[in-house]
Amino acid sequence: MAEIIRDENKDLLFKAILSLEDTEQCYAFFEDLCTKAELREMARRFLAARLICEGEKYTTIVERTGLSTATITRVNGALREGCGGYARALGVLGADKK
Repeated sequence: MAEIIRDENKDLLFKAILSLEDTEQCYAFFEDLCTKAELREMARRFLAARLICEGEKYTTIVERTGLSTATITRVNGALREGCGGYARALGVLGADKK
């Protein structure tokens, strides 16, 4: 499992995220925090993680997400050897079936 690097700034950011109560508050917060491109990229990476867990082939994931195979490989690496964040979030959403 990869090492988690912690600091005060990340702690504050994550506490702010955890304070959000619904999807609308998340939209407002992340639209203010991120550029449209950053937010779109995070959403596409999360979709790629879900598709990988569903057993989809890279070619299908490229078509569905528009991500490069290099990015999909990084997402797959995070699923296999990362900190467990993707797996945890996908499990909570019931989207972790492989």
